[in-house]
Amino acid sequence: MRYLTSGESHGPQLTVIIEGVPANLEIHAADINEEMFKRQGGYGRGRRMQIEKDSVEIVSGVRNGYTLGSPITLIVTNDDFKHWRKIMGADPISDEDQENMKRVITKPRPGHADLIGGMKYNHRDLRNVLERSSARETAARVAVGAVSKILLKQLDIHFYSRVMEIGGIKDDLAYDLETIKSNIDKNDVRVINDDIAQQMRDKIDDAKKAGDTIGGVVQTIIEGVPIGIGSYVHYDRKLDGRIAQGVVSINAFKGVSFGEGFKAAEKPGSEIQDEILYDTNNGYYRGSNHLGGFEGGMSNGMPIVVNGVMKPIPTLYKPLNSVDINTKESFKASVERSDSCAVPAASVVVENVVAFELAKALLEEFQCNHIEQLKSQIEERRLLNIEY
Repeated sequence: MRYLTSGESHGPQLTVIIEGVPANLEIHAADINEEMFKRQGGYGRGRRMQIEKDSVEIVSGVRNGYTLGSPITLIVTNDDFKHWRKIMGADPISDEDQENMKRVITKPRPGHADLIGGMKYNHRDLRNVLERSSARETAARVAVGAVSKILLKQLDIHFYSRVMEIGGIKDDLAYDLETIKSNIDKNDVRVINDDIAQQMRDKIDDAKKAGDTIGGVVQTIIEGVPIGIGSYVHYDRKLDGRIAQGVVSINAFKGVSFGEGFKAAEKPGSEIQDEILYDTNNGYYRGSNHLGGFEGGMSNGMPIVVNGVMKPIPTLYKPLNSVDINTKESFKASVERSDSCAVPAASVVVENVVAFELAKALLEEFQCNHIEQLKSQIEERRLLNIEY
């Protein structure tokens, strides 16, 4: 399973091509759009979310609601493109038009891809960089993840995501999985402890008033993953490593951990390793889940717990200093539309990015020409946990 995305932030559309999805899987655009709309929500989002109402159109690979086994193409139309047609259109425009539009960007923003991307690809208008490096591309990745989640749900694998921290305000209470599952999307900051939700909103509002931004920590939990997905035999087959790469490839994500995460550095091994237990109904299981569902780069049957750290968004309404690439003079960096905090929305992005990595690993592990074939093999793997 693999995918390719294309499209610019203010271009006509985002396009996704997904290859390797098994045949006979029931898929509806409405199910994908449910994830797309969740990505656009959350407290702290900017005006772009009112302009763009992201929805997916399926244009290949699905017939009458079922996958064919051929590549699936998804399109997300950018409604705002009508205001950017001359600036972002494919047709040439005159130098005079370009100058009159005054949209040439020569002042790179600190923390963005602008300056280094301009150097690498020899662009003198940094819009050529920021249009693709924008987090707008995560809409396409959420669409891929939504397809992956539809597939995984058929295999009785389920996803839950939440916010653990925004701007230093932490939800550090210990929750069991059932509590988390029953309180997902309880509020617009996607935090389980509703008592601190308003503190987070206030922190976001303070950042917005100050022309600043704040980041945070999000968590994704996956229930029902069979044992042995991934492998210990080589570095690029370890599932936790592949998930980690997927998470830090998301715009603004700077760290990832599993289970106890970095807290493991503070504790002795006796408090971190998960004891192995067995009963005839469930087979092997662990007495705890400090390692977040992984041993040796493989799933061990416990819920997979992924934590991601998002830095503050680098576009500031009170911009930092930068240098004009033409005059080399110091200026305040240019400002594009942005959010004061995108952590709640980013928790949805992480969930869907992890879903793709898991789906990809599963489809590499098993024969998967059609969904019935895949289901039977997953069931065999689950029985192994009891019969081994």
